[in-house]
Amino acid sequence: MSNTLIVAGATGLIGAAVVEHFAALPGWRVIALSRRAPALPSGVHHVALDLTDAQACRAAVRASHPGCADATHLVYAALYEQPDVVAGWRDTRQMSVNLAMLRNLMDALEPVAPGLRHVTLLQGTKAYGSHVAPVPVPAKERWPRHPHENFYWLQEDLLRARQPGATWHYSILRPHVVLGDAQGSPMNLMAAVGAYAAVMRALGEPLHWPGGGRYVSAGSDSRVIAQAVEFCATQAAAAGQTYNVVNGDVMVWQDLWPSIAAHFGMTPGGDRAMVLARQMPQYEPVWAELVARHGLCSGTLDAFVGRSWQFADRAFAAGVDDPVDVVLSPVKLWQAGFRGCTDTEDAVRYWLARMQRARRLPP
Repeated sequence: MSNTLIVAGATGLIGAAVVEHFAALPGWRVIALSRRAPALPSGVHHVALDLTDAQACRAAVRASHPGCADATHLVYAALYEQPDVVAGWRDTRQMSVNLAMLRNLMDALEPVAPGLRHVTLLQGTKAYGSHVAPVPVPAKERWPRHPHENFYWLQEDLLRARQPGATWHYSILRPHVVLGDAQGSPMNLMAAVGAYAAVMRALGEPLHWPGGGRYVSAGSDSRVIAQAVEFCATQAAAAGQTYNVVNGDVMVWQDLWPSIAAHFGMTPGGDRAMVLARQMPQYEPVWAELVARHGLCSGTLDAFVGRSWQFADRAFAAGVDDPVDVVLSPVKLWQAGFRGCTDTEDAVRYWLARMQRARRLPP
């Protein structure tokens, strides 16, 4: 059976990995939706649209060729973030924009895509209130909703209200810190790590630890997330289910730091607390020299990392002496039959090396 997958948010960390994964599968045609055209695998069709514009969504969906009307599956990985990324997580306008984006796409797609069978929606650790209060370890999907305002609940309720009587079912995936690569993503931690290491090396410094205290966390390789998307799209038992999707191990960033240093041929440094979002932009001239010397295609430091400095500060617990552990349980997804996993240290080094091969980081 031939399937047509629409990936909304194809320029993001998860969307890009999903496009790449499904483009390599037999029997799948992939349509990538995003405002700007990314570099795409062979055979993938791009549809340019702004999800915040309801009229433009309807026009783009109807005019697309190959047609969105042939869609059998939708992966909704689009995301609106405010300039202050962390503060935006609790902002009601950010929530309303993200709800409107999903509604606009569903309003445009449902009337013209009678063969739509499955929708995958992406959430994350904020579903457990990790940005509001400490979360019991490990976080489990069986728990009641955490009582805080969040666009996850708004989007989920939209699908829940429309699903009865529809031709499609939906599944929800909750990754942790996503490891991948996407130009312009506001939460590209690998770009932040790579750029920080490259600048420190250029300055003749060891790889100092720039964050706060130790805590146990985990990662979600975007390739594993893409495998989980395939699982949900093809397994009837996944209909209506919510799954955490993580690599399968846990990590402490300070314990991973020596491996990252070794990847760049550096020695690990001591603790040197920084607020990366405030201090790294001053190294734009150093980065410009690296771009010129190595012929990098990543542009300015701001274009390459941008708001991801803020996300790195959050992930590294900058300014927090005793951060709380945040761990998601993968058991439910594994019990359902999913077998995807990877070593987080290997995943970090894979994405750093991939950005180096693509000349987005210095070799």
